[in-house]
Amino acid sequence: SARALWQHPYLNVFKHFKVEEWKRSTKEGDVTTFMVTDKTLKGTVYRIRGSIPASNYIQLPKTSTQSLGLTGHYLYLLFKPMPGKYFVVHLDVTTEDSQVVRISFSNLFKEFKSTATWLQFPFIYLVGVAPANVRWTCLMLDLHYILSMYLNRHYSYLKSIKLCSNLLVKNLYTSDLLFDPGVTFSEARQAKLAFHGISPMPREMAFPVPKGENWHDRYDYIRFPSDGSKLPYDSIQKGCSSPSAGRESELNDHRLWSPLGVLLSNLPSWLPDYLGYCFSTEGALLSVCRLGHLCSILSSALALILAFVLQALWTKNSSAVVYPCHAIIIIMQIETGEQRFFIGHTDKVSALAFNGNSTLLASAQMGHLSMVRLWDFQKGKCLSMFKTHVHSVSSLSLSYSGAVLCGIGKDGHGKTMVVVWNTAQVNQGGEVVVLAKAHTDVDIQTLKIAFFDDTRMVSCGRDNVRLWRVRSGALRSCPVNLGEYHSLEFTDLAFEKGHSADFVCSRSGHILEIDYKNVTIRNARRLLPSQIQHSHRREKQTFNSGPGIAINSISVSSTFCATASEDGYVRLWPLDFSAVFLEAEHEGPVSSVSISPDSLKVLCTTSTGNLGYLDVQSRGYNTLMRSHTDSVLAFSVDGLRKQMATVSQDNTIRIWDLVSMQQLYDFTASDEMPCTVVFHPAQQIFACGFSSGVVRTFSLAASDLLMEHKYHRGAVTGLTFSPDGNLMFSSCSHGTLALYNCATQKSHVLRVLGNVVSQDAEHSPNALALSGDGRLLAFVGPSKYTVTIMDAHSLDELLRIDVSILDLDSTSLDSALRICFASMPVGHLLVSTSSNKVLVLDAKTGRLVREVSRVHKLSCSSLALSEDARYLLTAGDRVVKVWDYQMRFDINFQVYIGHSEPVRQVSFTPDQQHVISIGDAIFLWDFLAVTSEGITQSPFLFTETGSEKLKDFTSSANEIPRQSAPLPSLASPPCLDITCERERETLFRIEPTWSILSKVVLNQCLFSLQSVLYPPAGNEGLKLKAVIGYNGNGRGNMVWNPDTGFFAYTCGCVIVVEDLHSGSQQHWIGHPEEISTLAVSHDAQVLASASGQGNGDSRCQIRIWNIQDGTCQKVIFHHETQVQAMAYSRDDRLLVTLGDYSDRTIALWNTHTYDLMSSTHFLESVHEVAFNPLSAGELACVGRGAVTFWLIEQRGADISLKVHRAAIPDMVGLVELTSLCYSTNYLLYSGTNTGQICVWDTQTNCCFMTWEADEGEIGVLLCCGNRLVSGSNTKRIRLWSVAAVQELRLKGSDARSSSVLLEHEMTLDGTIVGATFDDSLDMGIVGTTAGTLWYINWAESTSIRLISGHKNKVNEVTFSPGESHCATCGEDGSVRVWSLASMELVVQFQVLNQSCQCLAWSPIPISRGGAEGQHVVAGYSDGTIRVFSISRTEMELKMHPHSVALTAIAYSADGEIILSGGKDGLMAVSSPRTGMTIRVLIDHKGSPITVIQCTRKPYHDFGVEGGELWLAASSDRRVSVWVSAWLKDKCELIDWLSFPAPASPEAPSSLPPSLAAFCPWDNGTLVYVGFGMQKEILFYSLRQKQVVEKIPLSHFATSLSLSPAAHFLAVGFNERVLRLIDCTTRTEQDFVGHDDSIHLCRFTPSGKRLFTASYNEILVWEITST
Repeated sequence: SARALWQHPYLNVFKHFKVEEWKRSTKEGDVTTFMVTDKTLKGTVYRIRGSIPASNYIQLPKTSTQSLGLTGHYLYLLFKPMPGKYFVVHLDVTTEDSQVVRISFSNLFKEFKSTATWLQFPFIYLVGVAPANVRWTCLMLDLHYILSMYLNRHYSYLKSIKLCSNLLVKNLYTSDLLFDPGVTFSEARQAKLAFHGISPMPREMAFPVPKGENWHDRYDYIRFPSDGSKLPYDSIQKGCSSPSAGRESELNDHRLWSPLGVLLSNLPSWLPDYLGYCFSTEGALLSVCRLGHLCSILSSALALILAFVLQALWTKNSSAVVYPCHAIIIIMQIETGEQRFFIGHTDKVSALAFNGNSTLLASAQMGHLSMVRLWDFQKGKCLSMFKTHVHSVSSLSLSYSGAVLCGIGKDGHGKTMVVVWNTAQVNQGGEVVVLAKAHTDVDIQTLKIAFFDDTRMVSCGRDNVRLWRVRSGALRSCPVNLGEYHSLEFTDLAFEKGHSADFVCSRSGHILEIDYKNVTIRNARRLLPSQIQHSHRREKQTFNSGPGIAINSISVSSTFCATASEDGYVRLWPLDFSAVFLEAEHEGPVSSVSISPDSLKVLCTTSTGNLGYLDVQSRGYNTLMRSHTDSVLAFSVDGLRKQMATVSQDNTIRIWDLVSMQQLYDFTASDEMPCTVVFHPAQQIFACGFSSGVVRTFSLAASDLLMEHKYHRGAVTGLTFSPDGNLMFSSCSHGTLALYNCATQKSHVLRVLGNVVSQDAEHSPNALALSGDGRLLAFVGPSKYTVTIMDAHSLDELLRIDVSILDLDSTSLDSALRICFASMPVGHLLVSTSSNKVLVLDAKTGRLVREVSRVHKLSCSSLALSEDARYLLTAGDRVVKVWDYQMRFDINFQVYIGHSEPVRQVSFTPDQQHVISIGDAIFLWDFLAVTSEGITQSPFLFTETGSEKLKDFTSSANEIPRQSAPLPSLASPPCLDITCERERETLFRIEPTWSILSKVVLNQCLFSLQSVLYPPAGNEGLKLKAVIGYNGNGRGNMVWNPDTGFFAYTCGCVIVVEDLHSGSQQHWIGHPEEISTLAVSHDAQVLASASGQGNGDSRCQIRIWNIQDGTCQKVIFHHETQVQAMAYSRDDRLLVTLGDYSDRTIALWNTHTYDLMSSTHFLESVHEVAFNPLSAGELACVGRGAVTFWLIEQRGADISLKVHRAAIPDMVGLVELTSLCYSTNYLLYSGTNTGQICVWDTQTNCCFMTWEADEGEIGVLLCCGNRLVSGSNTKRIRLWSVAAVQELRLKGSDARSSSVLLEHEMTLDGTIVGATFDDSLDMGIVGTTAGTLWYINWAESTSIRLISGHKNKVNEVTFSPGESHCATCGEDGSVRVWSLASMELVVQFQVLNQSCQCLAWSPIPISRGGAEGQHVVAGYSDGTIRVFSISRTEMELKMHPHSVALTAIAYSADGEIILSGGKDGLMAVSSPRTGMTIRVLIDHKGSPITVIQCTRKPYHDFGVEGGELWLAASSDRRVSVWVSAWLKDKCELIDWLSFPAPASPEAPSSLPPSLAAFCPWDNGTLVYVGFGMQKEILFYSLRQKQVVEKIPLSHFATSLSLSPAAHFLAVGFNERVLRLIDCTTRTEQDFVGHDDSIHLCRFTPSGKRLFTASYNEILVWEITST
């Protein structure tokens, strides 16, 4: 940072802060300055003495409020402890999050202590106090490391320093450089220590050393943390036990095995989510997005990948080599060149390792947190995948047995980290656990596990060779004493089998033979370049001053050794290195070497991208693979000679044979980069455009340059020949277009146009497009918003198309990116645009034919069309897509993965047999849409019924590469796939046309007549058992009579009458809509209920119920919208009903006949009405700013109303009166929307007092005697003592609010919408908007939930395996667990600001058993999954596998796996034990998952191994069926169903969901409902692969459930009807009771009950049929 710049390269602290002046520093106690004049040290030092360190010190800065602000990475303290005394040093450092941490060290401290803000390190001598011979010491503290290692915090700056007695201090320095005081400038320059990050000590910091003496003989140098072997040791101590030779003495002292690193026994459970690609049993690339096709269009095995190789391994039988290509691992048979692929990594593979017999392969990928995969090599199956918690794993080693894996990487602070894992259980489906891990300061290039002992390892790197050991869960290391070789850069090591030695090689040419039993060097040799070119003489000169041959890799067999060196040679030596007996020279440095297990071949990889092997017996060399060493930019294919040309950023042009896949030619341009390349259509000529603007043509026959054209100034962006080869076109980044005549070999230019091709478009290797007949040339230009079409022979402009205005809805300008012509006679021009669209234009007129949107996530980098114009290839992001060009389906593409970098170009080969894609490597794909006979078959199977196109229902996906593409099957279900006349006959039984029509019409009539099939009385299949929920959005919709105990409330359109003692419920059904309010007569004989319009009524329905028998006596209509309040008069002779704000009507009814007596319309809305308890003919209502008092006078049949409107006092302000209640002593209380209560005298009709009762709107008031209850939207209910109000009424206007006393208050869970109390207001029931009814007891200060429901929509109901409990989840973010016996809420888990979208209850695994194993998993709208323990009532685990909201979740049948689906169609497979996402399935991508269901199956059923069958449905009417064996990491798609839907405009606005379930009574059948051609339930047989049964429906279903007990099926409809279907007798019964769409049906596991839900209400039905 700028503020730290002045502190570089180091800062002299005492000098900068002028300590001697004591203005910016302070001293306390016995602090003196004196000059040292002895031989050891000259200059000023500070002596701090005193028996109490806290009283004798130097402190910088002066006060604690100031700060030093020193940002240096290291602190250097030059000091000398006083002999026989104690001392203390305190450093206050500030972290990046502004936390001050004190770091103290002292020889007072006995042991290391740590708190969040204080670290205490003991400074260790042989005894506690400093010895008599103590020397001046340079102590270096790595402040960065101390904070990150011990407190996991990031260091920001040094705030203050306190040096306490007893010690001598020379100075303090801070620096970002690592200084070594024992090294002089000349030594540092010679040894090139700057490359190792070490600098000599600056002169003003250095202790003086007399000539000829060693620094380490006179002084002590202590680094903390130490430089490796004692890290992290929790004490500060001297590194050298004897003052002998400098750096070597450190090594000598570290012979002990010392504890290293932080020990972990298992991984944390919060591993971040991971998106994995599909991998197959054959390592095949699979089509990721399946369309319901019969086959993938591109082969499920790549034909070949040409890749840049840095590391390669032999298989045990020496017949194949394994190497990584970016994100793909390739196995190549060396005899045949055949490749197979392991797919799964999402970034470049950085390390590979085999176990001893090549059965287990480990691979690591690059990236922020590296991922390691373990593969069953024979089967090509990924056994395990886990995070390493280190960055960029650079080396892996598997033990011989495969039980231990070791890896090297960097931690978050850039420190080297060694991790050892236990992989013994991975073949049995077990997990990989960390055995030990350690941080180290030393550089490690490679580390290998000893073949004779899984717990021992050897590593080498810059300046070190170390032996490692895992013992008792700790990883310890011991350095080998290298003596004079301690400063070499070691690059590789290899074990000599059967001997206790290993060989280590170095960049200086040294090969050391290490005896790892005695931890010594057994032998040392050096390879030197020799003037005499005889191999045996080369080794005779051993050590001289010349540079040795840099060795990059070494491999040892039982008889010889191979070395790979920087000079390009692989040399084979006998084990005594007496002479070279075989060598092979390569084009560039050899990066790795490996002797095959049979010792007959030596595998080599070079830094120039070659892979080959040396045959020891025949002494021949075989090249397996050559490759570009950088990204491939462009390619061209010669169809006649089956050759391909590629150009790359490595400045080479390479020609490949497409049959043998071998490189034929290699052209290198030293100072310019080739950008684009094209083959001549007839001759053996190709043209290449370069970054300099030069276009060159080359003859392959003569391997010669033919012509060089220099008409361009910018990089060449387009180059193409005409189909006859007579013309060539080129364009460049500066907008120039050139036309050449190529009829003769010496081509010449015909025309050059400037500024015609777009200069600001993104440059690509194929900027020019030529039509199939060679007449038209198209390109993006002159601007990026236009496409120009020219006459190819003359370059005359024919047409200019503005693509930026084609999208009328878009607000931003669209620009063109890539173009290509469709073959004749289609006559289309395709343009990809910056808004991720492909525009199909008519090439003659420029008219837009159609457009395809959302082609790729980011942008489309390449377009290509097949010759028959049936398939379109697009490349973008890192994928290749194959499209149906006619775009006839819902999803018109398949996706192919494998590239780890953006794809730059994609194209069909001229024979249409293959697809080539380039980028990070060259990928050659088989194109399976062409059969062996050459007849193109459409893999997008479709057949026609009338004008509707139907999709294929089945898809084979065995994850095995196909030899040939299967033909589309015609044997589909007859009713869904009518392809011929014969099938039409089977469908309709050859009936005359008119009878079919009449039958259809008759059926439609029957449906309209019988839309609701009510069951016969007494023979109902379902009985409503319980209702869960309370309408919190009603008002006054709960009544309780304390005298009779009658208690009723509403839920939806049902009145629930509940016995408060037993909890049993009665249900009064009849209202068509949600009930808004209730009123009970004073004698508790009659209940009135009101709801909105319904069943075609134009007015609201008010029902009058007889409470004794629960029957409806009368239904009355008057109000047009909602009824918001009702009340009975004191004598129960009158009923008043009040309409809402839009109805504004008050109606008076005679309760004897329920005839309307009077109706009055208000100009303003009125909120509440109440009768005066002292007078049957008086009532009042409240509204805006006033109370209206009514007096009813009745003479015979005539009725007259007298009205008096009393305004509230001005001092209250303009408010709405929202509630009212009468008192028995001529008082009326009214509440306002601002929280005031106004008190009225009913004899004078005037307001005589007000008080501030709450902060919000008061919606409920109840009064009895001298007590008043108020409830408001602040969730508070309050009890007031109003005894003094009556006296104030009599006194008059002196009323003050202080006379009102707040006795009690409670805060509930929502706005108070209804309340009923007993006569003394001691206890009552209160309803809130949260859907809760509370029992309130003021005397005991208790509030108990009586009824609890969800506030918002209920999303799922799930049941415990034993059916003792059920759980529900909702939009309100809650998961609620209920007792099934009592339907009472047991526990609630609430997540704030999220909605809980899906839920599943774990099956109880045998291993856990009982209540302990009961878990519920919930999916939330933010993409998280939470697992709750029911027994412990706590959240056990939180995962985040999705980036969007979850829509479906399920446990596997054994409970060991959680399957979840998201709104984006991705499905995650996660482990509830580790919290890790094991894989992500993207087959349904783009469409929300609606259902996931798992069931068990016989292991070998359906011809696929696996004990679990599961399905997933998505809202695009597709169902996938899978077989899994999770412990074996197996998951295989066995069926893919796509259900057709009409494309007619009559489709409903919101489509019904696509739902699927396994049929419990037929384990091979799947049941499906959804939007389709017909309203029906389909039974699909997984064995017969067709629909075997249909049940017609009257409406589209919105929910579905199948009974596990009887053959019952329940479906819910949008029309609020629940239908129960007996599948054996085909009888159907309909049930009403819901007031909204029934979006959820769930049978309990026993099949005895059925739960249904509409919005927030849940109805529980009992199955009465058997």
